[in-house]
Amino acid sequence: MTRPSSTPYDLVIIGGGPAGCAAAVMAASVGLRSALVERREPGATLRRVPAVTNVLGFTTGTAFADAVAADVQRVADSCDLLLGTPATELRADDEGVTVRLASGAVVRGRYAIAATGVRAALPHEAGWLTSTVDAPPPVWEADPARLAGRRALVLGADRPLGTLLRAHPDTPLDLVVPHPPADAYKADEVRSDPRATLLELDALDLRPTPEGHLTAGRLGTFAPDTVFVNLGVRPATLPGDLAPAPDGYCPPDRQHPRILPAGDLRSPRAQRIMTATGSGAEAALHAYYALRLDN
Repeated sequence: MTRPSSTPYDLVIIGGGPAGCAAAVMAASVGLRSALVERREPGATLRRVPAVTNVLGFTTGTAFADAVAADVQRVADSCDLLLGTPATELRADDEGVTVRLASGAVVRGRYAIAATGVRAALPHEAGWLTSTVDAPPPVWEADPARLAGRRALVLGADRPLGTLLRAHPDTPLDLVVPHPPADAYKADEVRSDPRATLLELDALDLRPTPEGHLTAGRLGTFAPDTVFVNLGVRPATLPGDLAPAPDGYCPPDRQHPRILPAGDLRSPRAQRIMTATGSGAEAALHAYYALRLDN
């Protein structure tokens, strides 16, 4: 982790996904000094996307992550990489922004780009699902080789299901996928794949058995290592001065002028890699014009 500068940055970028990394590269290209705060490595979230069909120039998230990480390293002279500790608070006033990190460090800047993205929804956040067990892992963590030939339960029909099936077209998967009616339009993406049995349900009760397995109502019993959540996502907001809408997302027009949301955090309807990169670059340019031309 690079030590934060003692003087304010032009930009403090919170989040090292596609939006945050695009913001860092764009900021460097126009001469802005920035800090990128990320608890893992730049582009880490992309590595869980084994197959992409809507990203120019790439067919796997891993290859895209490698390119993104290389580009961020290329601009390291203009962007301090504050890696390994998450941001815990974002504050803004008329003079700039203050970002507090879990390490206790404080990072100051003239503008902040909030690109914290989304997190996996938990069972208790799904109105159609009742569960008394610990949250199973998300489906993007599933190991297809270990699931080959085994019956697995995937709770929800969000888009990572399609990513899993497209990335492993020859693996003999047997996925039982209960989902609420609201997921029907997402389920259409994989309806033709015989390896996924799609079951539209209004309610499902998931409970442990005395033998240590999990029972899912009339769907039967599953080994714990064959149950995954795929319930969509929730915005990963920060305490402080972010202004979320009623759905929890942070559209730009609700924020303090010094806070610029980018990527998936902005809206539930623009969660794509390409839209994230574009919004991150646009946010960096917004700060650039405000700092260089509007003052």
